[in-house]
Parts: sequence; structure tokens; C-alpha cells
Amino acid sequence: MKRTRREFLTGASCICVGLTSTLSNAATEEIPSLPKAYIDGTGEGWKAMVEEDFANVNCSDDTWAWKDGVIHCTGKPVGVIQSRKLCKNFELVVQWRHLRSAGNSGIFVWATKESLASLKEGKGQLPKGIECQVLDHGYAANYEKHNKKKPDWFTTNGDVFPVGVKMKPFPPVSPNGSRSFPSKNMSKGVNEWNHYYIRCINGEVRLWVNGEEVSGGTQCQPSEGFLCLESEGSPVEFKNLRIRELP
Repeated sequence: MKRTRREFLTGASCICVGLTSTLSNAATEEIPSLPKAYIDGTGEGWKAMVEEDFANVNCSDDTWAWKDGVIHCTGKPVGVIQSRKLCKNFELVVQWRHLRSAGNSGIFVWATKESLASLKEGKGQLPKGIECQVLDHGYAANYEKHNKKKPDWFTTNGDVFPVGVKMKPFPPVSPNGSRSFPSKNMSKGVNEWNHYYIRCINGEVRLWVNGEEVSGGTQCQPSEGFLCLESEGSPVEFKNLRIRELP
């Protein structure tokens, strides 16, 4: 039976505030390290995103490898793979981990068709869109070591920010007003799996890190585009990537 948009959102909200009775025991036991409030990406409307759902944009043929349910990225060259399908209103879950200290990556939502078409391999280019940053804590430590001060323009706990597009960030915001900084520090360190739940609806992006909502923004323009996984200089892995399209 077709569900209304209100029913979809009501169901998602209930789970996010910790009403986990709808999660099966099997799903809870499968990933015991995750908080009970996480969205596991199972149930009506959810589907796994597999290798065939993505196309290489400006990475090398060996940058990305899909094996045994894990998506491995070498980090070189800098670039992205994009979803073959245009995305508008949707929910996304994914787990990720950096394999090296100070690793950098990201998940782009609503990346624009025009910017993706202009990217060239080996030029270190990334698309325009909204980025949910995937950054290891060692990146901030290195910044502090080299600059003799703590970074104030980024964090390593789930920044959400526009790249070449428009977004009004949720507070707290970066000093220049462009980034939504996380309200809590929830990210785990190198070699540990982190869980992202991203909800994108009618120009609004919200990010949950390891079971807690931390950042996001509204008034995004454009509010549809492509989903991208980012290669940015360091090996990173993703798994359990699942999506549910919403009305």
C-alpha cells in the first residue's frame, strides 16, 4: 500500500528519538556497536545501493572497489563517483571508516549535473552540492600542529556545508557562517566504523552521526541532484549503503 509523505516522516522521526521497537532483534544484533536510536535502513521502501547504481566521474578505474559488501576507496586521485539516478527527497544510511589518521572524504547530496559533467580526472576537482563531511580526528590534530592553533573553520564530527550552491546552515555555524557545525562530538576515530543517517527533504538536509542528530541546513538550492561518494587523498571504506526515496 502506498504511504503518504507524512507517514514516511512520522515513522523516521519516531525511530530517531529512540523509539526502537520497530527495529527487529536481528537488525539490532547485527550491528551491536551502534546506538539503539540509529536508522538501520531496513523496512518498506529501503534498498541497498550497489556498484551498478554508481558511475565513475573523475577517478581512476582502480580508485573504487566493491567487495564482500564493503566499498573501498584508495583516495587517489581526488574525485567522486555519482549515483546514476537523480535524487530529490530521500533518506540515506551508510557506515564509514578511515584507514589512516587524518583521512578526508565526504558524501555529496544534490550534486549538480552541470558540475559533475565538467570534472576531469587528475585535476583534484569536486562537484557543486551539499557535502556531509567524512573527516578523521587526526586532520584537526595535524592542522593544530602545523598552524600552532586549533582549527576554527572546520570540525571532525560531521560538518554539513554547501559547495558552490546555497544553503542556510543550522546552528552552531562556522565563523564565516557557511558551515553547520555539529552540536555534539559523536564521531569515532581511525579504523572505527561510524554510522551516518542523512535525510534530505524539500531543500533541507539533516545529519545524524552514530545515532544522534548533529548538523544540517535548509533553503538548499538546488534541492535535487546526484549522490556522490568522495575520494580525497586517503583510503576510506563505506558499507551498508542504503537509500529510501520519499514523495
